[in-house]
Amino acid sequence: MDALGEKIYGALRRYWGFTSFRPVQEQIVRAAMEGRDTLALMPTGGGKSLTYQVPTMAREGLCIVVTPLIALMKDQVDRLRARNIPSVAIHSGLSPRQIDIALDNCVYGDVKFLYVAPERLATEAFRLRVVRMNVSLLAVDEAHCISQWGYDFRPSYLRIAELRERLPGVPVLALTASATKVVAEDIMRHLKFAEPHILRSSFARPNLSYSVRHTDDKNGQLLRLVRNVAGTGIVYMRTREGTEQIAELLREEGITAAAYHGGLGHAERAQRQEEWISGKVRVMVATNAFGMGIDKPDVRFVVHYALCDSLESYYQEAGRAGRDGARAYALLLVASDDSERIARRFEQEFPPLDRVKEIYERVCSYLRIGIGDGGGCSYLFNLHDFCARERLWSGTVQSALRLLQQNGYLTLTDAQDNPARIMFCISRDELYKLRIRRDDLDPFIRTLLRLYNGVFTEFRPINEGELAAWSGYTVDRVRELLKLLWQLRVIRYIPSNRSPILYLNEERLPRADLYIAPETYRRRQELMRERFERMIAYADNEQECRSVVLERYFGADDATPCGVCDLCLARKRTAREAARKEAEQAAGAAATAPAGAGEDVPHTPHPEAPEAATAPALRQSGTSSTPPAQHPEPAQATGPRNLSDAASDTAPAAPSLACRLLERLAAHPRRSLCLPARTAGRDPPPAARRGTHPHHRRRTAPPGRPLKPSPTASVRRARHSAAHAACTCRMPEKGLPAASFLKNIP
Repeated sequence: MDALGEKIYGALRRYWGFTSFRPVQEQIVRAAMEGRDTLALMPTGGGKSLTYQVPTMAREGLCIVVTPLIALMKDQVDRLRARNIPSVAIHSGLSPRQIDIALDNCVYGDVKFLYVAPERLATEAFRLRVVRMNVSLLAVDEAHCISQWGYDFRPSYLRIAELRERLPGVPVLALTASATKVVAEDIMRHLKFAEPHILRSSFARPNLSYSVRHTDDKNGQLLRLVRNVAGTGIVYMRTREGTEQIAELLREEGITAAAYHGGLGHAERAQRQEEWISGKVRVMVATNAFGMGIDKPDVRFVVHYALCDSLESYYQEAGRAGRDGARAYALLLVASDDSERIARRFEQEFPPLDRVKEIYERVCSYLRIGIGDGGGCSYLFNLHDFCARERLWSGTVQSALRLLQQNGYLTLTDAQDNPARIMFCISRDELYKLRIRRDDLDPFIRTLLRLYNGVFTEFRPINEGELAAWSGYTVDRVRELLKLLWQLRVIRYIPSNRSPILYLNEERLPRADLYIAPETYRRRQELMRERFERMIAYADNEQECRSVVLERYFGADDATPCGVCDLCLARKRTAREAARKEAEQAAGAAATAPAGAGEDVPHTPHPEAPEAATAPALRQSGTSSTPPAQHPEPAQATGPRNLSDAASDTAPAAPSLACRLLERLAAHPRRSLCLPARTAGRDPPPAARRGTHPHHRRRTAPPGRPLKPSPTASVRRARHSAAHAACTCRMPEKGLPAASFLKNIP
């Protein structure tokens, strides 16, 4: 092993306890150590985090990880700190003071990993300090967000190129689990790769069984799966109301479930997430924001209650199941009208350009922004309140704002917990006079001035809990004092809330000056239409392995059938059923073929009997009619053998011996059940009755006992009828109960 390999494996063993890498992981780590810009395409659960964590721990310097997911930041920082690796995260949930402390620790301390949201790259505090940091690697997680042709384009990611200019010589490692060829090329161009370099891991998930169910009873299918598959799972819904309804349905059925969506507060979301991870909640019913970046290895099933917008998002979300390598299931439920809903959603995603300009004007009027004002300012934007006032559908408004964002006019963040903000609206002299008059307010005002700077010129975020700790008051008392100062017109106070924030990148423009490139608009429209069509084709596919379809979509040319999806399992069952029927036909032909002792006897088959290829072993023994062994299936840790069994209340019982005999009668209605076939209406010669078949052997009486007469054919049929009437299985071909089938026997 070379010196570089010793460093890499030394860090891997010391901090993570592993002795080897997964496929492609080592290649990515070596490329990062050698200073090469690399785009790594790895499936979900493929170990992307180790590809930038190991090279960082194997040398000096820190790694900046750009990721849009606050949940991922928290999860990764907690994991690294548990391994005694100093790490910090900067996101919107921190106060300015906490952000300053974290950045200073990165400059002067021994921090190895700095997780930062892409929106923070443009702040003055970050730009001033990043040039003083000893950065060894820049990692970009969810790199598909930087491509305008990706399914989740975010303009804030474009600032990463500016960050690279401030960090010359620092290699970049871009990571994603879903990127087509076009998106991959766009990522490398936006990140200014020195040379194209792509390392691709296999997108196959051999333990994950993909299945599609076409049904209008989605609730019933969901309940059957949850009851038949043990372990935790995720159910993805498109709406917040849907998550609450399905969670309530599961709880009514005795299944611990919780809803997770953007309308919940930060504390409540964090609590439900922890309950799900710890196992207190079995099923999480959530919108697509849940689970991104959360590493819970023992998720046994993921259910999509409706069609996704693209195969990229479907693969991302379904891939959160079975990360521990054990058998897991990804179920997509499709109703008869889902395709029509997708068509309507496509129309809503791309409103006419005149409609987009109209919504822009109405948003600015709602926020009271005049023409020529608002550039570089941020505003709390309650989307639902705006749509209610303007009588607009929220989907159309979101699509229009997304188009405006892609063209650089504004930036709309996701709903988040916004801290309280204050700004003094009186001068320092007037504030001094107030402190003299109101001794009860003086300690609190003094605490405000000590903790927060610049409160006389602009709104500054404050932390009410921090104020309570420094002032000695309770949090409720702090809020009462802030409201009192507001009533006295000393400060302007905006309480903490949960709402998106809208940033105007430019001042408000007149409607005539608002320009949206038609070429870009049409190009994105075509790409979205293609994604919708690919998603519908995947759901309607009934021929090709689902894993092969997904792998080929992401550029794999050597994909092989997985053997565990619903279509592969259906082909296996069909093959087993065909083999079973062939064996039974062969056994029936062997049972009716007359043979002499030690020599073959010519046999004339029944006119209605098919020509069967009788196995030599059956002809020789004449006693075995057991069908061949079934094809082995991949082993699984928990749950049913396949999702078809999981979606059924009970598995079908194996046909009894009486059923198999009656099947033979159905194929040969004129033939006796146990007696050898009649040839030309005459009894066969005695030699035929002494054949190898048990029913053809000569009956002899035991010593000392008289020979009982052989029962007639009618008696035997009556016995078989009585036995068969007690059987509860159904005929495989006719689909009738055994007792009903007996009526058709002549």
